[in-house]
Amino acid sequence: MKKRIAVSVSNDLVTDRRVQKQCDALRGGGFDLLLLGRQLPDSGAVDRPYAVKRFRLIFNRKALFYAELNLRIFFFLLFRKADLFYANDLDTLPANTLLAALRRKPLVYDSHEFFTEVPDVKARPAVQKVWKMLERLCIPRADHVLTVNGSLARLFEQTYGIDQVGVVRNVPDRSAEITATSRAELGLPEHLKILILQGSGINRNRGAEELLSAVALTRGILLLIVGSGDALPDLKKRAARPDLSEKVKFLPRMPYPEMMRYTACADLGVSFDKDTGLNQRYSLPNKVFDYAAVGVPMLVSDLPEVRAFVTESGAGVVAERLDAKYLAELIARVLGDEAGQKRRRQAAKKAAEKLNWSEEYAPTLSAVRALLGMN
Repeated sequence: MKKRIAVSVSNDLVTDRRVQKQCDALRGGGFDLLLLGRQLPDSGAVDRPYAVKRFRLIFNRKALFYAELNLRIFFFLLFRKADLFYANDLDTLPANTLLAALRRKPLVYDSHEFFTEVPDVKARPAVQKVWKMLERLCIPRADHVLTVNGSLARLFEQTYGIDQVGVVRNVPDRSAEITATSRAELGLPEHLKILILQGSGINRNRGAEELLSAVALTRGILLLIVGSGDALPDLKKRAARPDLSEKVKFLPRMPYPEMMRYTACADLGVSFDKDTGLNQRYSLPNKVFDYAAVGVPMLVSDLPEVRAFVTESGAGVVAERLDAKYLAELIARVLGDEAGQKRRRQAAKKAAEKLNWSEEYAPTLSAVRALLGMN
């Protein structure tokens, strides 16, 4: 019989490309999968070639949500077949740590961010203290730890004394088909330069506010904001004003292939996370790799991991600061530099050729096989 891996995540699975790629790689490696997530009132359908369980929770916010989620994961998996437990992010780790200990099975922890430095957690010291305690208790007990970039890996190693935290960046899966689409098919104007900001983390204080202020000062530009996040209500209110009403178009979160059709039509991809804490400082957003995957040049904020990718690849430009006037001038200059844009587009395509999820995830797949005595 195939070894079964129980994978847990706290979202509704619909747009989480990392977890989907992770599960596809594990299934391709010969494992049987059971994926656990949430079922929200507006959650779309999930069709996967492996077992999926989504919980309808009573509580959907703050402490009661996290407590209920971990209890549901724990009792659901307690008497079900699982040869390895795989926790995505700290909010699913407590239940999986306890299950792994009770069932004497290996535990893999995949941290998509430095959870205790997320702004919502950091803003509440008492809550942050509880999460830090859980980190100290759970992370050292994991048999294999991985995260999304080298800076965060070193941070985990230093903070918790872990040897060799694995790095699996959120690079695209080259096998995923991205259908070529014209602007006309998507109802997008041919005569304007298109900027795009995409993702499920369009949250407050991550640069979207400054981007709108900059776009208000520009001409001949349409900004597409595609995805979800807590900043959207305020952004939509601001975008209704006369200086922006014709310059910004909002699109809801959507399946990855559909979103990438819009991305491929853009002239410039934007990533403006701010250095508001360790989590943001060392972020390396999915969107950066998505832009590269379809050869879209990018404009990014000056954060270590993003700056390194953009400057080493030549696929974009780094903004030295995030004030509106400077950004407006920089956007106009970048878009007006046709030769530079051609070079950046070619560099993005070249960088994308070296980015492939199956290769990126291969060391983790080997680690999982070793933990299950299969090497």
